[in-house]
Amino acid sequence: MPQASTAGRKARAAQTRAALLDAARGLFNDRGYLNTKITDITAAAGRSTGSFYEHFAGKDELLQALLAEMEDAIDERMVGLEHPRDHDLTDRGQLRDHVGVAWTVMRQNRPVTLALFQAMVADDPGTGRAWRDLCEQTGTIREHLEYLVERGHRLPGDPEFIATAIGAMLVTLNYAVVTPPGGEDDQRVIDTLTDLLLHGLTGPASRSADER
Repeated sequence: MPQASTAGRKARAAQTRAALLDAARGLFNDRGYLNTKITDITAAAGRSTGSFYEHFAGKDELLQALLAEMEDAIDERMVGLEHPRDHDLTDRGQLRDHVGVAWTVMRQNRPVTLALFQAMVADDPGTGRAWRDLCEQTGTIREHLEYLVERGHRLPGDPEFIATAIGAMLVTLNYAVVTPPGGEDDQRVIDTLTDLLLHGLTGPASRSADER
């Protein structure tokens, strides 16, 4: 019997944790991270405030749990897929693939990515959190840009700075674009960003005879 009781408590605790995360995800999407209180989350989840603190030290820890869930889901999708650093981002197709994956992940997980953005910009700029977060999020892009430099390609600046600037543009656009994820608007954004970044990495497109 004691074992059954222990299993029951663990199951109820897991249900409570999942309910809190689901409620937070919905509220972050509807009203934003900064405007959501812990009591709002517990009310939406149908749980007590005390139960919240049995699982999370605060709202930021809950957000980190949502981020971990998102990263786990991405990792599951990437199982068996190799991602070598020798991608040529001056090739439009390869660049579009990277922009498309980043944009799609952000849009499919918009409540979490919006909350992360709000938490980042609300922090004291002197902490350097925004820079650290963006550097961490764009590490793969930085590696691809470093590969281009090793091949002798001249970039408009330092690979880490360029990668971070690309990340900042993506996360800010994700925050600003209010159309629902999916559909033609997302494809338009991906194509526009691809061409904007491509010409920044390769130099201006050559003009046709009619444009000279």
